[in-house]
Amino acid sequence: MKNLIELSHTELMLSFVASCIEGVARRLGIPYQEVFARMKHVNMIENYILPYYDTLRTESREHVTDNMVECLTTWEGKNERTEPAE
Repeated sequence: MKNLIELSHTELMLSFVASCIEGVARRLGIPYQEVFARMKHVNMIENYILPYYDTLRTESREHVTDNMVECLTTWEGKNERTEPAE
């Protein structure tokens, strides 16, 4: 029998975040680096994905990706309206 590697809760959460980023990148047809930067800009990882990990991980991959795309575009829209013009 093969030895199994047991991941910590933090490692599982971070791999879920990575899969969310990759799913959104595939759906939007853009590089994952761009998705990460956009999510980081609106604090989506810290304020949405990580706090709701236990709920989000139980949903289908397709539903999570749809939800992430919608959330990202909504939060970016709100952020644009609240940022001062340069």
